[in-house]
Amino acid sequence: MIKMTLNEIAQIVEGEVINIDGTKVTSAHAVIDSKLAREDTFFAAFVGDTVDGHDYISDAISRGAQFALVSKETTMPAIKVKDVLAALTKLAIHVRTKLDSLTVIAVTGSQGKTTTKDLLRHILSVSGETVAPKESLNNELGVPLLVLQCTQKTKYCVVEMGARHIGDISHLAKIAKPQLGVVLGVGKAHVGEFGSREMIAQAKSELISALDEGGVAILGTYDEFTPVMQTPSGVRRILFGEKSASEVRAADIEVREGRAHFDLVTPNGRAAVGLQLLGLHQISNALAAAAVATVLSIPIESISAALSTAEVVSKWRMEILEIGEILLINDSYNANPESMAAALRTLALISQETGGVSWAFLGKMHELGESSAKEHSAIGRLGTEVGIDHLVFIGAKEYLEDLEWADNGGESALHYFAERDEALSMVEHFLPGDVVLIKASRLEEFNLLADMIFEKLRNSVQ
Repeated sequence: MIKMTLNEIAQIVEGEVINIDGTKVTSAHAVIDSKLAREDTFFAAFVGDTVDGHDYISDAISRGAQFALVSKETTMPAIKVKDVLAALTKLAIHVRTKLDSLTVIAVTGSQGKTTTKDLLRHILSVSGETVAPKESLNNELGVPLLVLQCTQKTKYCVVEMGARHIGDISHLAKIAKPQLGVVLGVGKAHVGEFGSREMIAQAKSELISALDEGGVAILGTYDEFTPVMQTPSGVRRILFGEKSASEVRAADIEVREGRAHFDLVTPNGRAAVGLQLLGLHQISNALAAAAVATVLSIPIESISAALSTAEVVSKWRMEILEIGEILLINDSYNANPESMAAALRTLALISQETGGVSWAFLGKMHELGESSAKEHSAIGRLGTEVGIDHLVFIGAKEYLEDLEWADNGGESALHYFAERDEALSMVEHFLPGDVVLIKASRLEEFNLLADMIFEKLRNSVQ
């Protein structure tokens, strides 16, 4: 954060300094977990549904937090406000206006936001100080927290922007004021909340509408909505994809050990890329990051080298664990029809190369609304079409409600278990060379299933 006195902060957030000298100068950034408090932070005490941050103020101060941002009375050093979230938002907006040399890149889309953000951090950090969270700070709380991590020395800030409602991304854009807006694509994730893909597209396009003159809209070409999003006057458009019309594209694509290799083609030339990330679906994320880096005048040789060395940073996203001679792919962070299809195709490619049996442990995909049964059935059908040997469905009978796809030539073995623990019985059938995918929406907590399978396999090889 930029340097300010506590009195200045209190004036910005319309609060009152209590139990501490208001002339104290600080550049501390905010944390909401007292365990993360240290000398260069202040603690924002939120009142949640089950936890009240005010109960942890003493812990935060004892760990070094300079003061707390509170909405209740306290004897600790603090700035008291009516609403902690509103105060953080006001403070972040103020700080952003003072960071004239900061370039903010905002990324949205139905899938791939976090991976693209991780790739951008890997590329841009070589060029200058880059702020991008390891976790997914993509909502009305996370974005202010991220902006408040920026200082006068920060060159780039990479912001994820998620949406649950129309207007969410517009709100986040007012806080972060991005100069570059990236829309990866419009899929079916959250269609249950928005009602249609058209409404999802409208929500994502709010990022592009928020760009000021001189800004750059970077648009994927992987769906029918994104490449035709309207840009404001004075905003440059760049398309990325695998078609010749894209300004930044992938050519001569090959797959080796489940990873994409291609030539990156930009207005600045052509360079070979060999991704370390699993799956062909990572190409679009890599191209989005390459398009941003190209706009920022980073040499294509640096871009290709960075893309070729970037590895998975955010946990539970196509994480590879090898136990004995069995490969475990933990992709349990989230799931929607597009990401589920991409993961199944990746599983098929890898198992074909290893010569082992493919296992897909699949859980429920949430927020699909009235199309839920249809989308689950389509994923089951796809599993048989790409040759997955064992489809293990857990707690989601929607996969099995329409078995017509399985009766028409499907050779996959189908298994259903009501609970995660029950599915562990399948582990005893694993053999060396097998490849196992674990994927479901976050609420299903398949990260716990991945841990259980890993432990069972590790105990069996000891």
